[in-house]
Amino acid sequence: MKRSNRLILLIGVFLAIVAFVGVIVLSGGGGGGRSEAVPPPTEGPVVVATTDMPLSTKIQASQVTVKTLALTAILPGAYTDPSQVVGKIVRQAVTNGAQLTGDTFGDANTVLNIETPKGKVSIAVQVDQVTGVGTVIKTGDYVDMVAGFAVDKFPVVISPPVKGGDDTNVPDFGVVKGLNNTSVKVLLQGMQVLGTLLPPPPADTSGQPAASGEPSAAPGTALNGQQEIVILAVDAQQAEIIKFAQLDGAISLVLRSADDFIDPVTGEALPSVAPGTTTGVILKTLVDIYGVLPPELVQTISPTKR
Repeated sequence: MKRSNRLILLIGVFLAIVAFVGVIVLSGGGGGGRSEAVPPPTEGPVVVATTDMPLSTKIQASQVTVKTLALTAILPGAYTDPSQVVGKIVRQAVTNGAQLTGDTFGDANTVLNIETPKGKVSIAVQVDQVTGVGTVIKTGDYVDMVAGFAVDKFPVVISPPVKGGDDTNVPDFGVVKGLNNTSVKVLLQGMQVLGTLLPPPPADTSGQPAASGEPSAAPGTALNGQQEIVILAVDAQQAEIIKFAQLDGAISLVLRSADDFIDPVTGEALPSVAPGTTTGVILKTLVDIYGVLPPELVQTISPTKR
């Protein structure tokens, strides 16, 4: 056989082998290794409570677990990993087995139901951005109430009375001038917030309310005098004190640390917390204890005319 014919034969064999291998690859190894489409998942993980958690509970790792549920049974916004919820404060009561979602830790502006604790009553207080910690008080927080009473609530009369007027038999009581009668005191401490109400978000230029999740004010316009209704859990005596302060005084709510009212072991709200002691403040307190300087009378001598 000629050398040229032998070379052509070898090239033909090589091409035949390449073609055979290509057919096997394209056919998936003869049909035995054909791949199939993977079906979409029908289940997924979700964080659920392993115990009942009342309002204001700070979640511990032992109080939650991960459970696999059908995707159709998982609530919108549900958490999938315990690390996403441990250490957070629940803003609504959670029952054993309930899924934890964004609503569990949110603070809706619309209160549909108030669950007043046993032995307590619910009362509403209206505050603004100055008297209500920027109107960022949320359901499940704890607050104290500071009340201030102005001069006209503490009239001081001259004693003994000075007779005068048209009828000399009627005493003429005069108010002492130049006194500062303002008094400020922390009246109530450790009140649990059961709910809050904020005004609806402002409408956009088209007249439609802002979409959920969008900021209610443009950057730089947060100080807008916004009002907030804060619903508090108190006893009957405290409700009387709050009403009196609303009528005759000016009140402010101050935000407390949740850790003051939560059991560090269980994470649940403590049944009672001893109130701190405060002295109250009048002008004399500021002068005597805090060193506020009272003004002094400055006398000047005018030259006499000759």
